Amino acid sequence: MAELSLRKRLALEIHRKLQDDVDKEHPLRQLFWECTLRCNLSCRHCGSDCKTVNTVKDMPIEDFCKVLDSVAKVYDSHKVMINITGGEPLMRPDLERCGRAIYEREFPWGMVTNGFALTPARYKSLLQSGLRAMTISLDGLKEDHDWMRGRMGSFDRAAAAIKMVVDSGEIEFDVVTCVNRRNLGLLSEIKEYLISLGVKEWRLFTIFPAGRAASDPDMKLGGEGLRTMMEFIKATRKEGRIKCSYGCEGFMGRYEGEVRDHFFKCHAGVTVAGILADGSISACPSIRADYHQGNIYTDDFMTVWKNGYKQYRDRSWMKKGVCADCKYFKFCQGNGMHLRDADGNLLTCRLLEINSVK
Repeated sequence: MAELSLRKRLALEIHRKLQDDVDKEHPLRQLFWECTLRCNLSCRHCGSDCKTVNTVKDMPIEDFCKVLDSVAKVYDSHKVMINITGGEPLMRPDLERCGRAIYEREFPWGMVTNGFALTPARYKSLLQSGLRAMTISLDGLKEDHDWMRGRMGSFDRAAAAIKMVVDSGEIEFDVVTCVNRRNLGLLSEIKEYLISLGVKEWRLFTIFPAGRAASDPDMKLGGEGLRTMMEFIKATRKEGRIKCSYGCEGFMGRYEGEVRDHFFKCHAGVTVAGILADGSISACPSIRADYHQGNIYTDDFMTVWKNGYKQYRDRSWMKKGVCADCKYFKFCQGNGMHLRDADGNLLTCRLLEINSVK
């Protein structure tokens, strides 16, 4: 892997110093709400192993609204985006009522969905409840998507949902794709299909080793596959027909500034918080329980946000293992929090994967 150019290194230094100020101020900008752990699919890469029936009951919207009321005392509600996730949010029959309660408190809100249950009637009712943004997952064309999602017909449902939302032009919208060994060689075909549907923004993710994905070799790209993916994103961005970017899976060395609109920074616990289905106070919902900061049923969320999240805001403790002698640590800060195990050890490093390829 080539060294960073002087120009890129200087840009990264400026970005690092600016982000140091953000760490100190930690302004809340995004709040995830895991509204349910129920799901209508059985995805091979699921990090939480969600099921149709779950032992954790859906959190009442009234409980989540207490958090929002606490946030609104400190921050301008218009500047804090509420991201509803799951499980599958559409499994909640009262999702519209939840959205309306959020909207009435003047918070913008959006949702992440697999699209399987997004009918025209449901979409219309969600819009009327204040929906402002949506992300729909599409992990390949028909055969590959259905394989990944563990349910026949899931591709057709997702594609119909994507087309419906694009045609409406009502909300901010993008598609996400989890790249694996099976769909890596088909990214160009997926790109052309999304363009044909009118999709303008497309995010590609690698799959981190947790949940069901931890023991599935088909979910691991390896260094060669990862480099192929980075080159595809670079070429697609240069082409300019669809806005394509890489997810938040870590610092990518010489690819920084070329596969995203910004340099890498894990904002979990810095500008991003999360409330999980059982009330746990988290950051990104992908981060394991070892890094929870309390629970809304016993702790005031804003007090925790102000005084907690120490491990998130000072990541010097991550400088161990493969990170101990890494010359890029000051830019990377130890990777995303979701890539750390219970003992703080790094599960995987995408940069090391790429650099392993000669």
